[in-house]
Amino acid sequence: MAIAGTGARTESGHQAILDTLETRLGPQRFNAWFRSTTRLDIDKDYVKLNVPNPFVASWIENHFLDDVEASIAQGLGEARPLMICVDASLSKQLRKRQLDQQATRVRRTTTGETRGGDLPANPPLRNRLETFVVGQSNQLAYSAALLVAGGQSAAYNPLFIHGASGVGKTHLLQGVCNAVGQRKGKPVRWRYVSGEQFTNEFVAAIKTKRLEAFRASYRHLDLLAIDDIHFLAAKRATQEEFLHTFNTIDAAGKQVIMASDTHPRMLGQLSEHLASRFVAGCVVKMDPPDRTTRLKILARKAALVGQAIPREVLEYIAVHIRGNVRELEGALVKLTALAGLSKASITLDMATDALAEHLAQTDGALTLGDIEALVAAYFGVTPADIHSSRRTHTVSLARMIAMTLGRRHTQMSYPEIARFMGKNHSSVVLAVQRMDRMIDQDGTCKWMTPSGPKTASARQLMAVFQDQLS
Repeated sequence: MAIAGTGARTESGHQAILDTLETRLGPQRFNAWFRSTTRLDIDKDYVKLNVPNPFVASWIENHFLDDVEASIAQGLGEARPLMICVDASLSKQLRKRQLDQQATRVRRTTTGETRGGDLPANPPLRNRLETFVVGQSNQLAYSAALLVAGGQSAAYNPLFIHGASGVGKTHLLQGVCNAVGQRKGKPVRWRYVSGEQFTNEFVAAIKTKRLEAFRASYRHLDLLAIDDIHFLAAKRATQEEFLHTFNTIDAAGKQVIMASDTHPRMLGQLSEHLASRFVAGCVVKMDPPDRTTRLKILARKAALVGQAIPREVLEYIAVHIRGNVRELEGALVKLTALAGLSKASITLDMATDALAEHLAQTDGALTLGDIEALVAAYFGVTPADIHSSRRTHTVSLARMIAMTLGRRHTQMSYPEIARFMGKNHSSVVLAVQRMDRMIDQDGTCKWMTPSGPKTASARQLMAVFQDQLS
């Protein structure tokens, strides 16, 4: 790993971080992902990890983030925010041997494969069930995941976990994969992928005429875990392929688990066959963590980075930040970074001052971004479509509903909603007025789905979203 910075103290800090990271990961993983092809820059306010391409950035963030952050805290004697940035110039340093080594490790990670055919002793996915913080908001989902991990899941196929971004869905899916990989006895064939990865592999298999090989890689698994399954919405061919894959795995008595931002019935561009198969299993919602759970999460994160934080400070953060886990961790990182820069102990007064702006930006668990994601998933479009100038019936309706719900469920003004969506103030006003008028007059909304046009009364449609947001 290349280093940057000046002064003996900086060089010493770099080496301490690298030594700690290599110890935590082991020489093989450290050499494959960090040595020679990444660069570590230490700034007074943060630490930047430069990587050669977006794939490596995503892999490190999903699998080694805790190890890198802990190594920084230990190597520098203080926690600092970590930034992972792509530097294309580093790609020139990637040798074929390193690329092959990375590809092999990715394959073993996502399929449970090893040289001898046995499962790895230390599953390489980042998250484990034993590190999941359990609370009232996620108890049911965690219990279902435990049953699946223990092979006692006959009635839970598929297990479909849904909830807002940042509540821990990915943690549970990866935790189940790690758990089944550690079972004693006959090795378990498992794979963890995202909906986007499944789609990309399917398209590539068609183009390269390797469809049978693609199907064999999925349909003979003991466990298939698919994250962000909502990515399949509006992709008719991919949905049909996944339906056959699911049916094959299910018929063999094997397990499928999935995660999505929303309930399968709220994925409006999902085929009726898939939606019916999903709801026939166990559908579990994960809510944002309650106060007690937030406090447990903060305490665990503080211990992970080796930072001593008074309980009253943790309670202050837990009380005032009521969103997802990422918001909690972001507040903690900001606070520990400030304490490190000022060389002062963390106190309640420091937390109050340091987090004032952060609290103002994250006040309330429901944001316009959450609303927009829910609406986009239902109509099978993306938030980018809603922000665009597209005027199809489906996109225009989704945009109008998102704006109306934003006014009803957030404290954002018309100009603020307009800035968020890249529109002008008058466009938002007219859209909300039109939607309110359709609701008052019980008008009809029309949009397109993979199976053709669909209609519903404006009142019924809004009631569906109101129920999900309540």
